[in-house]
Amino acid sequence: MAITLTEDAANRVRTFIENRGSGVGIRLGVKTSGCSGMAYVLEFADEVGEDDTVFEDRGVKMLIDAKSLVYLDGTEVDYGKEGLNEGFKFNNPNAQASCGCGESFTV
Repeated sequence: MAITLTEDAANRVRTFIENRGSGVGIRLGVKTSGCSGMAYVLEFADEVGEDDTVFEDRGVKMLIDAKSLVYLDGTEVDYGKEGLNEGFKFNNPNAQASCGCGESFTV
């Protein structure tokens, strides 16, 4: 099991954490939402929970709860800019389909 970050994503996360001034890393997860059924969640993590699995890549700790891990295993998180838009992109090998807006996916 593994979750990885591209260099662009790791740099962006490190910058966010440095600007924030605290935190142990980022929390990745999924929630029921959107037209395809599930949506990604990415937020700051201030502490490691009891059911969290911790992955570290490129100096960034990523915490994933047990429920989300089955959906995110093998995922690579990237960060990019396209025109005026910028943000994180989840390259998830478990996703079988995603909605047209790219906000949700199904497995």
